[in-house]
Order: sequence, then C-alpha cells, then structure tokens
Amino acid sequence: RFQPQFYLSLFTTTSYPTMKTTAALIATLACGSTTAFAPSNTFSRQSNTALNLKVGETAPDFSLVDQNDKTFTRSKNKKPLVVYFYPADATPGCTAQAKAFQEEIQTIRKQYKADVVGISGQGAESKQKFATELGLDFSILADEGDAVRKEFGVPKAAFGFLPGRVTYVLDKAGVCTSVYDNLTDAASHIEAAKDALDAMVPAKKAGGFSLPF
Repeated sequence: RFQPQFYLSLFTTTSYPTMKTTAALIATLACGSTTAFAPSNTFSRQSNTALNLKVGETAPDFSLVDQNDKTFTRSKNKKPLVVYFYPADATPGCTAQAKAFQEEIQTIRKQYKADVVGISGQGAESKQKFATELGLDFSILADEGDAVRKEFGVPKAAFGFLPGRVTYVLDKAGVCTSVYDNLTDAASHIEAAKDALDAMVPAKKAGGFSLPF
C-alpha cells in the first residue's frame, strides 16, 4: 500500500542527500503507481494555469523530428491537432497513454478530421523504438533539450521533479481550445482530447422539410 507520508519523510533524512536521488525516487513512485502524487485537482478541458499556453492563445510554432525521421512543423498543419506532452518513452503511464491514443487515432482522423502528436525529451532513436514496440502510426516527436516543452510553458509535476503530462487541443489555426493536465491517469487524456474535439465540431443546422418518400 502506498504511504506518501513515509516516502516524503525519506526526503528529509541524510540517507537521501542529493537532488538527483530524490528525483529518481519520485520518478519511480510516480511511474509505478496510479495514485502516487495524485494532483489535488485536475484541470478541466477548458482551463489553464499561469504557466500553460492558455485557451484562446495561438500555440508556439515548432519543428521536430518524429520516429520515422520526418520533420513535423506545427504551422504547416492545417487541421485540428492534439498535442500531448508526456514524461518519457516506455514508462508504464506513457505506454498506456500512447496505446489509448493509438486505439482512437482512426476515429480522430475520420470523425474529427484531426491528428495527434506526442512530445517528450528523448531522442529520435528512443522514439523509433517506442513507436515500433507499440505499433504507433501517429507521430511522437523528439524534443531533446525540452525547448518546445518550455515554449508551451508545460507545468512540471510531482513537486517539480518530473516533466508534466499535459494535452493541448488546437484548432486549424493553431489556437488552443483546451488544456488537460493529469500526470497519474494517463489514459484519461484521450477522452479529454475527444471531448475538446467534439466541442469544435459545428452544430448541424436543423433540417428542413423532407418528403416522406
């Protein structure tokens, strides 16, 4: 059973003197437990934070290489786009999140005429291995040095020790319509993204008179 008081107490003892050791312990706990360091509140589909790209703002432009060594440029994309930042390739939560998006990618493309990109700080080689293992057919982008993460202002998680897991939904013009921040429930990001895409679909006009034959 996870006992946060116990683990937090370890951080103040002399047996864990370095920042690196503390960060490693937090990373292990966060990746191995779905309840460890659960956020006090989860940002709603239409919410934002002081650090985040805000709803209504245009997303920064960027160009990053994906698992197939192809360059994806945000400004060249002319359809709605789900941009999800995740901590690291091949961790349990990030694997579950990638699988969830893969299961829905065809629906996202066909029903919403949108696409998905995932972004984390590992290099193209790591992306290729991760995508191959999961059979991903959407782009996961190598943001080495976390330059794009910083441009989006993605807030950190787990007391600032881990890269955050945040999903942004952009419209055709690159304007942010939704921000969803949840480190521990990785799979929930797909439903948050679909809800935001649903909200972007124009309401159908009431049909006129039609003949019954």
